Amino acid sequence: MKRWSDEAWETALPVYRKILGHPFVRELADGTLPAEQFRHYIRQDALYLDGYARRLAHVASRLTRREHTEAFLHFALDGIAVERALHAQFLAGDAPTRDEMSPACLLYTALLDAQATAPVEVEAAALLPCFVVYQRVGEAIFARANGSVGQGSAAPAAGTNGGTPLPDGRAAAGATPDDGAIPDNGAKHSVPLHENPFRAWIATYADPAFAASAELAARICDELAAAAGGETRRRMTDIFMRCTRMEWMFWESARNLENWKIGTI
Repeated sequence: MKRWSDEAWETALPVYRKILGHPFVRELADGTLPAEQFRHYIRQDALYLDGYARRLAHVASRLTRREHTEAFLHFALDGIAVERALHAQFLAGDAPTRDEMSPACLLYTALLDAQATAPVEVEAAALLPCFVVYQRVGEAIFARANGSVGQGSAAPAAGTNGGTPLPDGRAAAGATPDDGAIPDNGAKHSVPLHENPFRAWIATYADPAFAASAELAARICDELAAAAGGETRRRMTDIFMRCTRMEWMFWESARNLENWKIGTI
């Protein structure tokens, strides 16, 4: 029997391919993304992460199996700590405030918050795209960025990238025939991986530890789906798809430096 997470991913695959082709993602991989776009993204992501951590903890409190609860608590504490440390590298002490939250960030966090009264299976499914989309995008970006090593510079030492740990000896895990790779779309130039200004971001989401967390989250959702009825499974797939679309919107928002044109919230 096919896993629920596989079925959900097949449904969301067209959106994921659009994510891979998004200019923000392509230029992040090439190291050519304008600094102001990345700054907008990382500040919004820090705000999003605060709400996401609360939702992870909320799901943990609702789960009935001890191992499921412990896993989601780990995601909410240790996993989030890794991403906050990443944000700290780029924010340099200039933390964003809630009144900076963009329309896309507010919409995404509100969508997650709205699942608090849904069945726990549905709330858990809403949190899964942030795991699996970032895992696959991170691996695809690593594969593309790593391809630039050797273009005029020596490759970094195994397992390192200018001081930032990177997956050691990994293949192009994100660039599978089913998922596709990040398209070139006529890219004029790229920088070697060890010179990419966003290499810490790439390292975080292409890390095997993050992949392990994504797989565990998917497996828990599969176990929840297996014990659920057909209507709950349908709702799980629907919210997974909607939140995958929100991932695309998040990068689109950063690309456009989206803000509230009538002022702050």
